[in-house]
Amino acid sequence: MLRNKKFALTGLIVLLVITVVSACAAPAAPTEVPAAPAEPATQPTEEPTAVVEEPAVLSGDVVVDGSSTVYPITVAVAEEFAAIQPDVRVSVGLSGTGGGFKKFCAGETDISDASRAIKSSEVDLCKAGGIEYSEFLIGLDGLTVMVNPENDWLTELTVDQLAALFGVSSTIKQWSDLDPSYPAEDILFFIPDPDSGTRDFMTEVVAKVKEGEEDLRTDEQTTFSSDDNVLLNGITNEKNALGFFGYAYYVHNTSKVKAVPIVNSDGVAVLPEDHTVSDGTYNPLSRPLYIYVNNKALVEKPQVASFVDYYFGNEGAQAVMSSVGYSLPPAGTYDKNIAALKTVLGQ
Repeated sequence: MLRNKKFALTGLIVLLVITVVSACAAPAAPTEVPAAPAEPATQPTEEPTAVVEEPAVLSGDVVVDGSSTVYPITVAVAEEFAAIQPDVRVSVGLSGTGGGFKKFCAGETDISDASRAIKSSEVDLCKAGGIEYSEFLIGLDGLTVMVNPENDWLTELTVDQLAALFGVSSTIKQWSDLDPSYPAEDILFFIPDPDSGTRDFMTEVVAKVKEGEEDLRTDEQTTFSSDDNVLLNGITNEKNALGFFGYAYYVHNTSKVKAVPIVNSDGVAVLPEDHTVSDGTYNPLSRPLYIYVNNKALVEKPQVASFVDYYFGNEGAQAVMSSVGYSLPPAGTYDKNIAALKTVLGQ
């Protein structure tokens, strides 16, 4: 069942009851997804076989938190799931990947959305909390660098320029510092906050160019948020803005912001698109997206197992991925996820 998913500045998905609070102050209140009328599903590209035998009716909670990038995927899947299990309350929070793992490893959530793989420090945190989990690849994203539509001078960026602009030791204040032919006007940077997996990914890209750079710029010209809508709003309203976030928030707002082509390893300037992300030509800013699931919750809470099973089924992530704005993972990924789920459930 597909519906058009629109990303507005005050809400992500229509027909959902959504309360979003800027993560600059505190994590957004979780989205609780109500039941929705059923619609025909699109034809899937893969046909994984469900492994969870559905009771006639399930109830209870499924608690999800984490990445703002993965958030719209999980919300879209949860909306569809509500049509077949209306008594299951799926709440989806938005604390950033790092913030989500803190809650997950403390046993506060069943599922953690992540725009990067779990860090070794977070593995240790979960181990200390007695949390055993399963990692599932769900899709691919192209981290998108954006400017205001009025910017007519920045036509591409190299990876070295990305590092020079966003690295913590950056001395670039004005566009003319990047290129003398550019305007001598201050750049306003819009960057995800420290709990964001998107920020972590860009930090890794910068570190590969500038050894020892372990963070991004934090000066007075930089605004931080883990809510991508806040970043989107800033870039939309400032002619000299420069920022980055997940592709989905760009593709649904192309009239408000402009993507900057990135020069890849072959020396070709490439825009993020479904095919360039999938085939790897949009490098090095293509990245995997994950969900992490508490194994105990899978075994002891049938509604969690049912939701995760649905996530990888024909009407789950693969049915909504394109409309949300991300790319499907390699063929066979969802089948592997179903097999791993089956193992955890002892089937």
